[in-house]
Amino acid sequence: MRRRTSGIVISVLMLLTAACMMGPDYKRPNLGDLESWRLSSDTSESIANLPWWEVLKDRELQKLIRTALKENLDLLAAMASIEEFQAQLTIAKFDLAPSAFYSGNAFVFHSDTNGLGIPSPGGGTLAVIPSGQGGGKTLSNESANAGIKWELDLWGRIRRSIEATRAQLLSQEENQRAVVLGLVSNVAEAYFDLRALDLQLDITKRTLATWEDSVRLSRLRFEHGDIPKLDLDRFEAERAGTAARLAELEQQAVQKENQISILLGHRPSDIPRGLGLNDQPLLPEVPVGLPSELLQRRPDILQSEQQLAAATANIGIAQALRFPQVSLTGIGGVSAFQVSSLSQGPFMTAAAAGSLSGPLLNATALGYQVKVNEAKARQALAQYRKTILTAFKEVEDALIAVQKTREQRRAQEQQVAALQSAWRFAVQRYQGGRASYLDVLTAQRTLFDAELALVNTRRSQLVSVVHLYKALGGPSPKMTPV
Repeated sequence: MRRRTSGIVISVLMLLTAACMMGPDYKRPNLGDLESWRLSSDTSESIANLPWWEVLKDRELQKLIRTALKENLDLLAAMASIEEFQAQLTIAKFDLAPSAFYSGNAFVFHSDTNGLGIPSPGGGTLAVIPSGQGGGKTLSNESANAGIKWELDLWGRIRRSIEATRAQLLSQEENQRAVVLGLVSNVAEAYFDLRALDLQLDITKRTLATWEDSVRLSRLRFEHGDIPKLDLDRFEAERAGTAARLAELEQQAVQKENQISILLGHRPSDIPRGLGLNDQPLLPEVPVGLPSELLQRRPDILQSEQQLAAATANIGIAQALRFPQVSLTGIGGVSAFQVSSLSQGPFMTAAAAGSLSGPLLNATALGYQVKVNEAKARQALAQYRKTILTAFKEVEDALIAVQKTREQRRAQEQQVAALQSAWRFAVQRYQGGRASYLDVLTAQRTLFDAELALVNTRRSQLVSVVHLYKALGGPSPKMTPV
């Protein structure tokens, strides 16, 4: 008997070992040439290898980012999503193992007639037992069972399901990395925007004070008859325009603080400042690394690839559903039986069964379900390729921005220095009566606009480095965590 049982177990294990898995195995698609950048030479070094706190060295900015990484609501939602899919993967793995179950049953039947009918489990009366002398009789039955049911995964449906769920979990983990990387980038960009507004506010306040002095002096000269009313009106108009610009910048600064507060997961509040915009350190070199590293580093590419892997596994699930499902069930238990004072038992009970089920009339519909999943896999493949193309575009865009904003800043610094000299000279000539008010107006307005433009360029230079760091995907999962 033992040899026969062992033979059955060995046969089942051999059958499971030889069982096939329906559907294609996932393989990374051939993506063609990914060996060079358009705007940068290839190097093994990359800014993305650095942790974010070595790229963004403002201490107050680092504090803001760390707060966001702890309390941002989008990140908390992404972390909860990972926990959800971890539980789903555990559930999927349990389907591969036998499942145990139990059941219990008890009933009492009493009859006041001269005969006691024993009810049959299938309905009707199993037997009639004479009651003899006196009143009725009572029938009772108690039983308890436990069993095991095991679906043999002959066609790989359960294993493909585990594959798909695992890929979905990995996709959610990459989504969390994308949220973290986007959060670091968004906080840094918003902070640089705020510091740019602060600097523009300083420039505007200084310019407004200059216009106040010009209006005061022009009013004195008008009262002495040295200039016409038109000159005074023009100076007052420039002062009013600068005051309006100041109010607009103050509004934008408060709104930017509110934006940062939401990124931190807080109610709108004041945002602490660190280094000024002109004092923010810049990396002397911004290497980008090898193009092929982007596929192993950037979270949205890895997320899209896992979605493609899950879609590929779903094809196998759909194909396996077209074949019979085989299950084995074993049940064991005890049962006791009593009629009035006559009792029998407890009895040991045991049963074994095998079941075979498969589609018949709906087989055609299941065939079309395979086509549905194949179409979804093609969609996932197209999305994966598009994600890679978008990633390369964003890297190249950030590269050209880093290069050209550096050149633009240097040119604008020279422009501002020249305009400052021209404005001082125009003021001196106007005060000495050797130049018209138009020279002063033109010099002051041009200088003001150039100074604000230089602030925007300095801000764009800092942000372009942040964008490049984000576009490269930050440190890979095998390196320092983002």
